[in-house]
Amino acid sequence: MESKRQQKYSKLIQKELGEIFQKEAKPLVGNAMVTVVRVIMSPDLSVAKINLSLLLANNQELFDKINDHKKEIRKHLGRRIGKSVRIIPEVAFFIDESASYAQHMDKVISALDIPEAPEEDGEDED
Repeated sequence: MESKRQQKYSKLIQKELGEIFQKEAKPLVGNAMVTVVRVIMSPDLSVAKINLSLLLANNQELFDKINDHKKEIRKHLGRRIGKSVRIIPEVAFFIDESASYAQHMDKVISALDIPEAPEEDGEDED
């Protein structure tokens, strides 16, 4: 279970990274939509595990590009939160597959051919 301090840092980093991906990293991500789904901080606040949801792009290709520019993203993060934290955490990115899984399940469920239930007679009156 995360401490209050870890949760506070997680929320701060999630908010700032969201803005970084919208503004500063626009040349990096192009037209793709990158959403910071969740941030998990290590107990010593030195590592941030970041789950990203990637839409409108080749997920693996964009993820590799983001991973290659990890230091640059951390530098932008440092400029934004440097005055309020002691150390800028190392960032580790992970792809969050929940959105694509939900889309897949929706497609599977809508493709099911479920026959209608037979109509039941009303209440039997004796």
